[in-house]
Amino acid sequence: MSTTTRRLTTAQALVRFLSAQYSERDGVRHRLIAGTWGIFGHGNVAGIGQALLQAGEETMPFHQGRNEQSMVHAAVGYARHLNRLSAQAVTTSIGPGATNLVTGAALATVNRLPVLLLPGDYFATRPADPLLQQLEHPVEADVSVNDTLRPVSKYFDRITRPEMLIPSALSAMRVLADPAETGAVTLALPQDVQAEAYDWPEEFFAERVWHVRRPAPDPLELAEAVRAIRAAERPLIVVGGGVHHSEAERALKALVDATGIPVASTQAGKGSLRYDHPADLGGIGHTGTAVADDIARTADLVIGVATRYTDFTTASGTLFQRPGVRFVNLNITAFDAHKLAARTLVADARTGLTALTEALSGHRVDEAYEAEYRAGKARWDEVVEAAYRAEDSAVPTQTQVLGALDSVVGDDDVVINAAGSLPGDLHKLWRARSPRQYHLEYGYSCMGYEIPAGIGVQQAAPGTPVWSLVGDGTYLMMPTEIVTAVQEGLPVNLVLIQNHGYASIGGLSEETGGERFGTAYRYRAADGTFTGAPLPVDLAANAASLGMDVLRAKTVRELRDALTEARASIRPTCVYVETDPTPTSPPAEAWWDVPVAEVAAREAASHARERYERHAAGRHRPL
Repeated sequence: MSTTTRRLTTAQALVRFLSAQYSERDGVRHRLIAGTWGIFGHGNVAGIGQALLQAGEETMPFHQGRNEQSMVHAAVGYARHLNRLSAQAVTTSIGPGATNLVTGAALATVNRLPVLLLPGDYFATRPADPLLQQLEHPVEADVSVNDTLRPVSKYFDRITRPEMLIPSALSAMRVLADPAETGAVTLALPQDVQAEAYDWPEEFFAERVWHVRRPAPDPLELAEAVRAIRAAERPLIVVGGGVHHSEAERALKALVDATGIPVASTQAGKGSLRYDHPADLGGIGHTGTAVADDIARTADLVIGVATRYTDFTTASGTLFQRPGVRFVNLNITAFDAHKLAARTLVADARTGLTALTEALSGHRVDEAYEAEYRAGKARWDEVVEAAYRAEDSAVPTQTQVLGALDSVVGDDDVVINAAGSLPGDLHKLWRARSPRQYHLEYGYSCMGYEIPAGIGVQQAAPGTPVWSLVGDGTYLMMPTEIVTAVQEGLPVNLVLIQNHGYASIGGLSEETGGERFGTAYRYRAADGTFTGAPLPVDLAANAASLGMDVLRAKTVRELRDALTEARASIRPTCVYVETDPTPTSPPAEAWWDVPVAEVAAREAASHARERYERHAAGRHRPL
């Protein structure tokens, strides 16, 4: 082994190390850490900041952010669009800069998406204590605010000596590149250690390629899964986001074309089949389509592919109602494969689907079953058309906004959303035309994700039309990365829907007896409630003040024209529309469990509790 060394600071060594890391899958290599987002303060400016400056853009591209949480969102959007094969790092100072990472880290880990977090930390050598922005703990002196990142990180370490970086950095890369373990990875960096010099072995900076494996299914598990599928009369495939991460869409189509088994999709899995495939039933669960949920209620076998079965997917345990229903779960993570007491198929999604197709050769579902779900799909297509339909001169409803966008986008456009009432409408109605078009972050459903994620997607796929869809509530949470899009010349399109409040939670509040309390953006009325006139907030003017081109649309025709103009623009563009609040979205086809007050003095809550108990009585826990 060579004993040649190079003298660098810990920060310089880390940046150099990161620049030499690659992922590889199916013979294709990617930079594992393709760039670093940063906001500098006293906790990282002289360490990581100096190291990035010294390394230069060719070694480690730098992206300037405006909010630490949104920098993580941008990195997550980037990683998701590249199927987790390339990630970005985020560096912050100590204190509030570091704690601002927590929400983004949780989002990344919940969604199994890689991001490397590099927050500054206190002095390891304690020459001055406490520091500016340091949290003091009376009995645990080694605790800092960065410890808030432990429960939301898949790997966490605090580098209190330069030599600690070598094994920790290698472990960090292993987790980031591992499809079964990936998520947020945190290396907390005391600011004195960042600047401390050390003689680093040259081997540390050697190019490393991290192979992203595609594990094959165990033969016994495969045989049991095949027996279960062959025995089923009404099987249903439920696809999750791992189908996209594994690039398994063609393998899924091959299985479905061969067997006729219908497919319903979670928010993350939507687009695994093109919307007009005869076996694509659309979204499943609380925000699912009528045909998908009807088939789910009568399925005798549910084949979960790369999904983690959230409550929205299972309708809080009430959806799969057939007595004796059983589950087969194909997942690269054993933790998810074992859910719902399923037969497990622990494997890569693409490898597992290909193996199932081969082992099921000659098997196909009954023609009557195919005819049934295809007829249900045709009926739902009519529902979508009705929700999208609008007169050119009309003020558009929210579903008609989606209809106008549907008429403008191409197959490769990317539509991004995360929170509010839009996810439900999109899951039920959007016609996904390609695997990467439908980009919904619904694992954490984080308000503020959409705009920075649009930037991340633009970085991952330059030239791709990107649409960040937000309501006024989400926009007011985190519009700051508009400045970054303008600075970097990234033509993210923002569709800004003004409906004067938290529309989604307002509806939920009404359903659960909360009477829309605290959900409208209005002046206080004489009785102290927020039921006065709408607030005179001009969000379009705000977007313009941050540097966006702004197009205002009042009618459906103006909206289509504005969307067309935005798509052709080479600048960040906001299409602003105030919607008609008249409901045009199809009602929920399945339940979602949000507990309602068991006792209440108000009549609305009492009635809501009665409805709640009726739904809860239908909960089914398959064993």
